[in-house]
Amino acid sequence: MSPKPRDVVDAGIAAARRAARPWEYGVEDFFEPVERLRRLAAALFGTPDDPEAVAIVPAVSYGIGVAVENLPLEAGDEIVVLDEQFPSNVYPWREAARRVGARLRTVVRDDGRSWAEAILGAIGPQTAVVAVPQVHWTDGSVVDLAVVGEAARRVGAALVVDATQSLGAVPFPIDDAQPDFVVAAGYKWLFGPYGLGYLWVAPHHRDGRPLEQGWIAREGAADFSRLVDYTDRFEAGAGRYDVGERSNFVLVPMAIAALELVTGWGVVEVAATLADLTAVIAEEAAARGLEVPEPADRAPHIVGLRAPGGFPDDLGAELAARGVYVSIRGDAIRVSPHLYNDVEDVARFFAVLDAV
Repeated sequence: MSPKPRDVVDAGIAAARRAARPWEYGVEDFFEPVERLRRLAAALFGTPDDPEAVAIVPAVSYGIGVAVENLPLEAGDEIVVLDEQFPSNVYPWREAARRVGARLRTVVRDDGRSWAEAILGAIGPQTAVVAVPQVHWTDGSVVDLAVVGEAARRVGAALVVDATQSLGAVPFPIDDAQPDFVVAAGYKWLFGPYGLGYLWVAPHHRDGRPLEQGWIAREGAADFSRLVDYTDRFEAGAGRYDVGERSNFVLVPMAIAALELVTGWGVVEVAATLADLTAVIAEEAAARGLEVPEPADRAPHIVGLRAPGGFPDDLGAELAARGVYVSIRGDAIRVSPHLYNDVEDVARFFAVLDAV
């Protein structure tokens, strides 16, 4: 979870104060801010001219649920996932597989292989879905989505990506990967509020079945005088998959402020800046005998550090007690700096790590 920039906090405070006067809301407040947010998110996914590609969702599990609902499985099908993948992109597939007699095939990376190499070894004639992240949440190791996407298409499988640990910090290869669905929570590298995220949907899935049968995504919904002229027609695009109450009058202004900041920084520039910083982290870690992924195998913004004998169970708490905050994920320390960090922070991190 990212710290919230001042602009995002200010937007939330102003929005909460406005919510105390609901009579000031007009019809446009239900629609215009959401469409602005949709445009910002579409640009970060790599499709700035296609805002209809984006649905507003409350969580990654919701977005994956949309994918599950619109990618029917049959008995004997396989869903490829990664070892220790974040559960939001596992549980929905596990339940869907259980219902029809399909199965999950979990990819374990070993023998120095990249994730892409390991995934290619798991994709076969029975593969129906490849459900993977762009960046693994435990240690920042990367998945080459272009390679994986091509392999999935060769066997007619769908590619579903959880980009929570990458969107906003790493360019998303939308054209090379050609995914079916991509979802990202907004509260990490997108600096937005908890409870709001984004689902990118490929064009051939935009006429599918939403998880909810709400009113606001229907044709003509902006005409409040005719809401009881019930219709089965949805607005064009992925908006049919939007969560109910998508107009959230506090979270949406915060999310807009956040995505405007990220867009202003520039994702390419963020990645380059953080790559320099994580290179210093990796060099210092290697000098202490810690295991660090090779540069080609790790994202520019996250470094996973491992000790040959493992770390003490209380290491995270010991570091936090000294004002150093990292995440312990599996057997790795996940170090994930951003633009508010510098080499002095890195030096302090290692000084504290050495002391404990």
